[in-house]
Amino acid sequence: MELPFADACVDVCYSSNVLEHVEEPWRMAEEMVRVTRPGGTVYLSWTLWYGPWGGHETAPWHYFGGAYARRRYRRRHGKEPKNKFGESLFALTVRDGLDWAGRQQHADVVAIRPRYNPWWSWWLLRVPLLRELVTWNLVIVLRRR
Repeated sequence: MELPFADACVDVCYSSNVLEHVEEPWRMAEEMVRVTRPGGTVYLSWTLWYGPWGGHETAPWHYFGGAYARRRYRRRHGKEPKNKFGESLFALTVRDGLDWAGRQQHADVVAIRPRYNPWWSWWLLRVPLLRELVTWNLVIVLRRR
C-alpha cells in the first residue's frame, strides 16, 4: 500500500492477481500509478469475484456468498482456506475496475480486456451483468501522464 519508491521512478509497474487480496485495492492501484514515470506503463490484473474462480479454492460456493463458502470449506476440509474471504480475499468486480479506471486522474487507459477470454468475446465487457459472470480475470493497462 506504500511502495518504497520515489514518485515517478519506474518504467513499468506490474501486478497480477493481487488486487483481490488487499483490503484497499484502489489505494494499491493509485500507489502503482504514483511510482510510475510519465510515459510508463501500469499493468493490473485480478480474478473477478463473480467469475468461475472468484472464490479461489472455495469456488463455486462463493456464488452463495464469501462467508458461506469459507465456512463450507472449513467444514469440509477441517481447516481454513488459504484465501480467507473478508481477510485475504475480497469481492472485486469488472464494474469496480471500470469505475476506478474512469475516475483515476494521473494516467490514460490504454486497454481494458478480459485476460483469458478469446478476442472475439471481448465485447461482453460492455454487457453489465453478463461481463461479471463470463470474465475470469480483468486486465487494465494504463500509461502514466
